[in-house]
Amino acid sequence: MPALCRDCLTTFDAGTRCPACRSPRVLSHPELFDLSIAHMDCDAFYASVEKRDNPDLRDKAVIVGGGQRGVVSTCCYIARISGVRSAMPMFQAMKLCPDAVVVKPRMRVYVEVSRAIRAMMEDMTPHIQPLSLDEAFMDLSGTTRLHGAPPAVMLARLIKRMEEELGISGSIGLSHNKFLAKIASDLDKPRGFSVIGQAETHGFLAKQKVRIIWGVGTATQTALEQGGIRTIADLLRWDRRDLGARFGSMGDRLWHLARGIDTRPVQRDEGVKSISKETTFFEDTGDADLLDGHLWRLAEQVSDRAKAKVLAGRTVTLKLKRADFKLISRRHALDQPTQLADRIYREARALFDAAPDKGPFRLIGVGISDLCPGDQADAEGDLLDLNATKRSAAERATDAIRARFGQDAIIKGRALR
Repeated sequence: MPALCRDCLTTFDAGTRCPACRSPRVLSHPELFDLSIAHMDCDAFYASVEKRDNPDLRDKAVIVGGGQRGVVSTCCYIARISGVRSAMPMFQAMKLCPDAVVVKPRMRVYVEVSRAIRAMMEDMTPHIQPLSLDEAFMDLSGTTRLHGAPPAVMLARLIKRMEEELGISGSIGLSHNKFLAKIASDLDKPRGFSVIGQAETHGFLAKQKVRIIWGVGTATQTALEQGGIRTIADLLRWDRRDLGARFGSMGDRLWHLARGIDTRPVQRDEGVKSISKETTFFEDTGDADLLDGHLWRLAEQVSDRAKAKVLAGRTVTLKLKRADFKLISRRHALDQPTQLADRIYREARALFDAAPDKGPFRLIGVGISDLCPGDQADAEGDLLDLNATKRSAAERATDAIRARFGQDAIIKGRALR
């Protein structure tokens, strides 16, 4: 059976240890060198960057997030042992893990690390489909001759480079399509490398809960359970037409995925079309102050990403999801593109105030679209807001101070809500 040492990249016949370096980090699978669709997911990305940049945090529980009334952006695996999860309210996270060190997000740094990882991927294949800053699909079909090594070896080399050159670890899922590759990458985190081959697809999937399917959230899971569908084995007993009649297009998608059928190609991104950030609350809320604090933090994160990518947006979008999962989306076209957190926040807040529904909500999101180069941003003052120019200058000054002294050098009061 083909085997690969993930430490020294030696390939050999199956064994419990590498014959070259004696490492136990050996990956064996009958189809190991035949599969080429991969999903790479960094391990607790934001928290890993913070630990890399501050060695004193290495053995501590780290939570990246807002103030006492904010939410967890992400957390390290030590904090997860205590039950801390992304999007959990900070007060609850601190109850579960009172010794955790809370760190404010540094989006510019995360974007820089993400770019470095992307460059490493580009060395392997041009067929890359990013899903976020810290994860992406890759299609390495036909690259064996180019690199002199099969995709599995190149993927192990990627993770090795990330750890040695960037100090960031990641997990790999390797399979014959995107659906299974993404499932595989989550099977053995952190620092995992899992394979789902063609021959084992049906047997593997039949034992899984339906929630393992990407896109099956709480509402879909509840609807499926009402139809007696809790596992993928249950899905396999349904006729394709019956699934479609009951669940619409989702039913047809579920029929295919339950059988491991996913023909979607890995599509290289054709440029960023929008920049957005959203957060899902651990508990539904209609608290106006809490929601306002989230609006500011989301606007600031969208602004940070826009500035890092040297982009600006002509349209601001507000996204709200009610407790009953009803989605509310509002947008407003600006007279000139912006990348300023202040402008994005004020437009999003106006959209929120104009929305007839005041909650409770389970999700809130802010974004900009109709993107253009950043040098076109905020070129003219706002004739209807005489203080806009002053606030713009103050924000640019704040950016410069944070770039020199760190993200926490200046914090707005509303960010602590």
